[in-house]
Amino acid sequence: MKILIVKLSAIGDVIHTLPALTALRRHYPDARIDWLVEEGAADLVEGHAALSRTLVWRRREFVDRLKAGGFASAVRLFSNLLRQLRDTRYDLILDFQALLKSSLWVFLAKGRRKAGFGPGMEHSEKSHLFLNERIPAVSMEVHALDRGLTLLKALGLPDMTVRYDLPIAAEEEEAAQQLLASKGLRPAQPFVAINPVAKWPTKLWVPERFRALAERLLKNGLQVVFTGSKEDQPLIDEMLGGLGPSVLRLDGQTTLKVLAAVYRFATVVVSTDTGPMHLAAAAGTPVVALFGPTAPWRTGPYGKGHVVLRAGVPCSPCLSRSCKTSDLEPMACMTRITVEQAAEAVGRLVAQSQSGAGQRD
Repeated sequence: MKILIVKLSAIGDVIHTLPALTALRRHYPDARIDWLVEEGAADLVEGHAALSRTLVWRRREFVDRLKAGGFASAVRLFSNLLRQLRDTRYDLILDFQALLKSSLWVFLAKGRRKAGFGPGMEHSEKSHLFLNERIPAVSMEVHALDRGLTLLKALGLPDMTVRYDLPIAAEEEEAAQQLLASKGLRPAQPFVAINPVAKWPTKLWVPERFRALAERLLKNGLQVVFTGSKEDQPLIDEMLGGLGPSVLRLDGQTTLKVLAAVYRFATVVVSTDTGPMHLAAAAGTPVVALFGPTAPWRTGPYGKGHVVLRAGVPCSPCLSRSCKTSDLEPMACMTRITVEQAAEAVGRLVAQSQSGAGQRD
């Protein structure tokens, strides 16, 4: 049995598909299972125990080469991946992305069965036209992780146990420990990780409130560690202001796997609705998630033991990257979430963890 998973991006979406991968491996223990993924999320897939091979589509590099006038170079990049993809005729190809960009690769791949959701899926861009096995559409109000498992269940897989099995090796855990120690964190010292940035402007909390939350947690005896990408550093500089070295910073200093290990060591993670939020949940750490324009029942931290904070304004969720409300202050869905609410949620989860009542998936 040869199986190809097509789930290209983004970080959260790839994380939501990992339980489908582990379910496939349980059902087909001897199968060859490959995964086609874009470079931005490839780190979460490469080295996974359930995978036979990872095919990485370097889309950003492809676009950069085209913009730089390197048409021939871009074509070679595309052709090399296409050659790898088509060296195998798959028994089953699964389109978990359900977008035009994934369906084109499904079309190009060799496969007997090409399965995914049929017509009726929101924002599917007619991707079902490239399938020869169409599963009835499901509501987008169903959580993204459950939608993927629903696809497998329709194909006859009975075991829908949710397991991520993040491919975090001992070397990544050691790197995370060394990084935390280099910042002054003592071994086994409880800490709260804060991931404050998101790509959508509407998902951002008021910057000063992250500083106020950090100050509150420090006053309560909790160490605070900020995480983020290198691109996030200027905004985190603004958030922290003159708070100084009392807050530890790892922004721009971790790979995705090392970040997952950092979150695994954390007591609680506070995050906006972004990929690292899902990474923390997959690592088994309780999350305090700040939600405004998006719907937590669709894409919230999956599993038990998490707290989702929402302002409850009538225009939320709008699922929009820009705030269009006219009868409320701009981005009221985020600005009305208070520091007190966030600090109380963190305190509750910390207490549960210290009492042994917290549940990690």
